[in-house]
Amino acid sequence: MRERRRGTRFVRRTAFAVDLYLDYRTAVHRLDPRVKLFGLLGAFLLLLAFNHPAYVGGTAALVLGLALLSRSMVNLWRLRALLLVLFLFSSALWPLMVRGPTELARIGPLVLSRESVLYGLAVGVRLDAMVASGLIFLSTTRVEEFTAALRRLGLPFAVSFAFSLAFRFVPTFVDSAHTIIQAQKSRGLDLESGGIFTRLRRHVPLMIPAIVGAVRTTDLLAMALESRGFGGSRTRTEYLELRARWADFAVLAGLLAALAAALCWRLTGHGAVLPRV
Repeated sequence: MRERRRGTRFVRRTAFAVDLYLDYRTAVHRLDPRVKLFGLLGAFLLLLAFNHPAYVGGTAALVLGLALLSRSMVNLWRLRALLLVLFLFSSALWPLMVRGPTELARIGPLVLSRESVLYGLAVGVRLDAMVASGLIFLSTTRVEEFTAALRRLGLPFAVSFAFSLAFRFVPTFVDSAHTIIQAQKSRGLDLESGGIFTRLRRHVPLMIPAIVGAVRTTDLLAMALESRGFGGSRTRTEYLELRARWADFAVLAGLLAALAAALCWRLTGHGAVLPRV
């Protein structure tokens, strides 16, 4: 049993570099993918409804709780540097772009106000929560489920198929580029020393084999699809059948109630440090 558990963990760690999906049996995983798609959209709307850091932070806390419930924290921790950079840059730049009535400091033509500082913090938390919401969706939804959900929502098959290919092959291309970089490092290419522009200039030649490999893969995929008669028939059969349960309807009703409450709360003047933004 120990060897099996260790083997399972090893497979998950190695597969994680290519796929964000985490194969767990949580309540979030068992939800209908259409409900999870509406939940992702609803989370974005809730985060955009307010611009006060306390209200946005409350919504972000709900997203964090959902990440704990779905056991998706491993993916959030993997992108912790990106989340930190988004928060710091937004918190530092937005106070310089908007202006509020309560002035705190003046640096030449730039005016720093209390409302602009709070708004910058709210935007930083909002961006992190949006990225976290997307990661939770990708961590709990297979590509097949996402494609089937788009089809059941009335999206044309060609569009839903393009989305599924993006989810499948973008991580593969990233993994291929990483392999090329490691291969060149093993041959003595120095990519770590020098300034940032020097390192970027050294990475430019490595893009050529990555792009050539992507073009070859795309060409092979197109020939494979043509050989299988892709687009030859308008009637299609679905392998995955989606069936909503009572839990899906309950989650959807709760989401609609939360959106209605947030809209009413914002229209009454709450949850905004800058009402016009």
